[in-house]
Parts: sequence; C-alpha cells; structure tokens
Amino acid sequence: MTILDRMLFGAFVRAYLICLVSTLSLYIVVDLFTNIDDFFQQGRGGLETVVQILTYYGYRTIQYYDRLCEAISLLAAMFTVAWTQRNNELIPMLSAGVSTQRFLRPILLGAAMMLGIGLLNQEFVIPRIAHTLVTDRGDPEGTHELVVQGCYDPNGVHIDGSRAIRRERLVNNFHATLPAKGLSEMKHLTAERAQYIPPAEGVPHSGGWMMTGTSPDRLPEGTYDPDMIEMLDPGRYFLRVREATFERATQGQKTQTFNSTTNLSRLMDRTDVGRMQSLAVTFHMRLTRPIVGMLLVIMGLSIILRDQTRHVFISAGLCLIMCALFFGAVFGGRFLGNADYISPALAAWLPVLIFGPFSIVFYDAIHT
Repeated sequence: MTILDRMLFGAFVRAYLICLVSTLSLYIVVDLFTNIDDFFQQGRGGLETVVQILTYYGYRTIQYYDRLCEAISLLAAMFTVAWTQRNNELIPMLSAGVSTQRFLRPILLGAAMMLGIGLLNQEFVIPRIAHTLVTDRGDPEGTHELVVQGCYDPNGVHIDGSRAIRRERLVNNFHATLPAKGLSEMKHLTAERAQYIPPAEGVPHSGGWMMTGTSPDRLPEGTYDPDMIEMLDPGRYFLRVREATFERATQGQKTQTFNSTTNLSRLMDRTDVGRMQSLAVTFHMRLTRPIVGMLLVIMGLSIILRDQTRHVFISAGLCLIMCALFFGAVFGGRFLGNADYISPALAAWLPVLIFGPFSIVFYDAIHT
C-alpha cells in the first residue's frame, strides 16, 4: 500500500469507529430510556441495577452490530469520501492521474475487512451468547415463568410442558414421548416436574432430564433403551437427551437464527425442525450476505462520486433513498421466502439479481 492508500484506509477506519460508537450509543440511550422501568425491580439495589444494565446492553450491542454492520460500513465509506471532497483532496489526486476507481480501492478494502469482521461475529460470537440474547431484561435472575415449547431430540424423544423457571431449569407438568424398543409404538410419560441437568464430565446422571412424580411409575423391562431412559426409583426417571435442552424447550426457534451457518446446514438435514422454510431462507441469506454488503457499499460510493459537483447533502439523500430501496428488497425477499411464495435460494439472491447490474453500471459510470 502506498502512502495515499494508508491515509485513505486510516480515514475509513476512523470514520467507521465514529459511526459505530455513535450508532451504538444512540441505540443504548433510546432503548434504555424507553424500557428503564424494566430494570428497576423492587428490592434491587442501585449498584446491582447498574451492573444488570451494563451486562444487558453489553450483549445487545453485539447483536446490534451484527444487524447493522453493512450499513455502518456504507456510512463510514460515505464519510471518508465526503471528507476527502470537503478538504479538496480528490481533485489533486485526479489531476495527478489517479483514477477514481484507484482512489476507492483502499476504502473498498476497508469495507471488505469490516464486513469480514461482521461475519466472524455472526459465526463465532453470536452463537456463544445466544441464550443471553433471548433473556428478558426484567428477569436477570430467571425467576419468571416461561412458556414451554415442544421440541424433538435426535434419539426420537419429544418433550413438552406447561411452565418453566429458568433459574432452576425446571419444567412443571412435563411430558415425554418415547419410542418403544423394537416396537412400532410410542410411550407417553407425564411428570409433575422435570429438571434439566447440563452435561458434566464424571457425573452419571447429567445431560438430560430428571423426572419426578412420573406416571406411569414403572416401565416394562427390555422395552426401552437404557441409554435413553433409566428408572432410578418408582416414578423417578432420568431421560438422556442431546439437543432437547432446557434452552431449546423454552426458547424454541428464537435461537435458530443465532446459530452459525454450519449448524443451520445441519438443522436443515433433519426432519424434526419446525418452520423449515424460514430456516432455509436464513441459511441462503447467510451465503449471500457478503455479496449484499459489498453491493451496498459500491452503490453508495458510486452515487456520491458519479457527479462530484453535486452538493454532498444531496448525494447523501440519494444514498439514503438507495439504502431504503436496497433493504426493502432484502426484507421483501425474506418475506416472500418465508411465506413460500418463492424458493429460499431465490429469496436470498433476489437483492443481488436486482441491484447487482445497477452497481456495475453505476461504478463504471463514475467520472475519472
């Protein structure tokens, strides 16, 4: 990279950080003052409330960045070009024989790197904190009752229940449907309560549900797989599961969109996952997300630089209109795909098919 490239790249990074901090701060302030009553519960101290607020928005800013990393990259690129024009730095470079496309190269490189960071955040950070992103802001201790949604486990077990408590990982009126060993029938068990015990090395009864007050209180020997369910006492069973965890039973499909692309692909290979159409649309949109992000940045810069004598506020307004149309196509494709009007692959590629040719034409039409 030349000195000029490093200068433009550094200007883009500074603009990116400014846009990032500004948008995240605005989001936190607006959301906090809108929902401030949810954080102040009776009997909670001031320091404890502050810690809860910082923890809650610390995780939410990661999610917010994941949603707006493309828009922030476009804003940073726009501000970098606008600041260069304001300081009359672009005309001397063009006079020296540097083309506009060559001038944009370090800015596009910076945008691609930031979009890459957004993808890393999507694939490695978001899946690790998915359980915190669906937590209610007014229930940090997990004492409120949650609705239980039915879910399947790969071993053929289906679990359901009435109400759950997150702090104890406890489900009341727990129902389990088991496949009988060697028989084409299912067996239904109903427990007064069931507590999920996370997997722990060296703990025999972990990685499953401890069921108490179960009816029927006994199961015929040899009918069921002992590796799946084990009777400890009459009416007390331990049900081993792999994926039908407490979080899966209470959060359902909320956390599916927080999975990595690899996990989404694995879920699509299964037949026990609900709303498969929506899952397929999300998977294909993950594949097209880098292309969509770069098209957005290229189109925004092309609109600004196509007429360099145009006032910067007019160019910014045109960029906003373009962004509205662009994201309208993205969300419109998602809606049509989720509603099964078009295929999931077409829903994901629809913005690329619409705006891809326009971005090439606009970029080629930049005055050099």
